[in-house]
Amino acid sequence: MKKTLYEIIKSIRTFLSEKFHQEDSRLPYFITVIVSLIIVVGGINLFIELTETLKTEMLASYDTAITDYVLSFRNPMLTKYFVFVTDIGDVNGYLIVLTLFAIISWFVLKRWKYVLQATIVLALATVSNMALKRFIDRARPGIEHLVSVKTLSYPSGHAMSAMAFFGFLIYLISKLDIHRALKYFLILIFGLLILSIGISRIYLGVHFPSDIAGGFIAGFIWVVFCVLVFDLIELFRKDPNVS
Repeated sequence: MKKTLYEIIKSIRTFLSEKFHQEDSRLPYFITVIVSLIIVVGGINLFIELTETLKTEMLASYDTAITDYVLSFRNPMLTKYFVFVTDIGDVNGYLIVLTLFAIISWFVLKRWKYVLQATIVLALATVSNMALKRFIDRARPGIEHLVSVKTLSYPSGHAMSAMAFFGFLIYLISKLDIHRALKYFLILIFGLLILSIGISRIYLGVHFPSDIAGGFIAGFIWVVFCVLVFDLIELFRKDPNVS
């Protein structure tokens, strides 16, 4: 990603220099950020437009079929697992995970900025989820809830935050210079955790499957945007051409 961004910025700088005799070395970064924002805003608008399908009978039938299938596996042991998993995707769960991540980042990775970046991604996903819930205003499923809920249904905050936060951790892990087996193992664990958190919300009766899909999509948008911005900032700070 960073190498691709560098090539894009280099091309923009060359284009501006040849066509407009532009000497401001910072302008290519501003242009790239603006384009990134346009892409993200466009993705969010598309996401909102897709929510219109929530009112269709076809989606309702898919939601019902998938929910019934997931609920057919309910048993005491699986319920304990999914309650535990869904707790990880709650406020207290993220406080614990962030604390552990901060300890690892400080003493092992020696990169405090990773904690700040992960916190920013999580905060953006959380705040935007609250806004989307109020805008779309979808009620929770009218089935038995195995855990208590107080907010609206679409998109799933647990799914959105899990995709944004743990998805960003997967990106960070992919960049680390560690043993390949350990890297793949951690990526697999976090990938399964994202999926488990999403399924847990259906299993516990508090979300429609389409809520989870919407949350995953919105969370992934934030991952892509934040990775672009963080990489741009790093390239900007290291660019010898920037005065």
